[in-house]
Amino acid sequence: MARIFTLTTLWLLLLCTGRHAQAQEINARVTVLYNQVATTVDRKVFQTLQTSLTSFVNKRKWTSDAFEAGERIECSFLINLTGIKEPNVYQAALTVQAARPVYNTSYLSPLVNFQDNDLVFRYVEFQPVEFNDNRVSGNEPLAANLTAVLAFYVYTILALDYDSFAPRGGDPNFQKALNIVNGAPDGRGISGWKPFDGLRNRYWLSENFVNNRYALLHDAWYTYYRLGMDKMYENEKETREQMINAFNMLNTVNEATPNLMAIPFFFQGKSDEIVRVFRKADPGEKRRAAELLQKLDITNAAKYKQELK
Repeated sequence: MARIFTLTTLWLLLLCTGRHAQAQEINARVTVLYNQVATTVDRKVFQTLQTSLTSFVNKRKWTSDAFEAGERIECSFLINLTGIKEPNVYQAALTVQAARPVYNTSYLSPLVNFQDNDLVFRYVEFQPVEFNDNRVSGNEPLAANLTAVLAFYVYTILALDYDSFAPRGGDPNFQKALNIVNGAPDGRGISGWKPFDGLRNRYWLSENFVNNRYALLHDAWYTYYRLGMDKMYENEKETREQMINAFNMLNTVNEATPNLMAIPFFFQGKSDEIVRVFRKADPGEKRRAAELLQKLDITNAAKYKQELK
């Protein structure tokens, strides 16, 4: 799938069927940190796990689309082990990051920057690292939970990447992520898949992007990247106008449904990028952007107020 060229080319490639896969879609760095856990287990087990997960994410074919090697989506998965619940069962925080190329530049714009603190899994060295879309929970829920979580975020990254290049382009992958939520492993200690597991988890992230009440989320994603950031090389003023349009769409969603998970999710990792873009804006553009951003990205409200005076 050509992800960097013209919109016409993109649409032609998206609409083609029966293509032969040229490369996998994901180019991920997977890191397992184990400094926080005190264990008599040979630390080599965590290096084996890291190697197995790297192979799992990067070598699996996640879609039927054809990607060139240079078009693979750049992302990282950092698994920080925080405790051992019982032998071979680990508690961890997962940080997921992904980026998307901006047209006609070498710049990668942040696409996803999220930390999931609800990861628990069982792993014994050299056990197969497997995932089946049709049987997400597997034979042993705690073992299956690790690959289910990773697959969920891979499909979410793919969906958001596709959304950023074509209107509603990510819908099939959002559906795959939802299917994982619906069939997720269920067992003692496993969380993050249910609506009652909290307000910021996999369930709510998936729900927000498949719920038609929040269709403007997809429009905002496309507008910010394809109509906004991709125009930066040609017309910076047009880029800023389109980005403000995207913020207005998000504000409409936010006013209708406050505290939606997808709003802060959108802005995580983007504040520095947004500030750089709007520093060159005229006072009116800065004011419009700052007013919206201070409502939508509360974590960075002080930064916008200071930097976009």
